[in-house]
Amino acid sequence: MLFQVTEIEFDFSDSCCELSENDMINITDDSLGRWDADDEEDLIEEITCATGWCIKSIDYKIILN
Repeated sequence: MLFQVTEIEFDFSDSCCELSENDMINITDDSLGRWDADDEEDLIEEITCATGWCIKSIDYKIILN
């Protein structure tokens, strides 16, 4: 399935190092857009693995072909 991630919030407080505001924005912006996943759970796992950050909230649409 294809998903269009429209909004995402990461848990940047769970970190051993401090990220700049710019880094947080870049990670968030890079995570928006199309993702290929089996279901919502897989989508969250794909994004978490790709970014290294846990997701606090996510909004998306399923793209129908």
